[in-house]
Amino acid sequence: MRRLLWLGIGLAVGALVVRKVSQKAQSYTPGGIAASLSESAGGLVESVRSFVDDVREGMAEREQQIHEAIEAGVHFEDDELTGDEFMTREGNR
Repeated sequence: MRRLLWLGIGLAVGALVVRKVSQKAQSYTPGGIAASLSESAGGLVESVRSFVDDVREGMAEREQQIHEAIEAGVHFEDDELTGDEFMTREGNR
């Protein structure tokens, strides 16, 4: 009876090992590599879309702030430099 128990356990463990090895080997076939790349590319595209959406949202928010400042009559001094003017004047280019 004990031998049958150990035989059953051995068969179960062997089946699990064969299954895992087969799955791992499939991931190195051309089809498995293509599926992996497809999943990675899909994640990258989604990340880029999310970034672009965040940038657009920030741009819209900043544009609204600028419009509100202009309507409120806020004046900016000439000595306040924009990014390009700062880079040129400071010699950072």
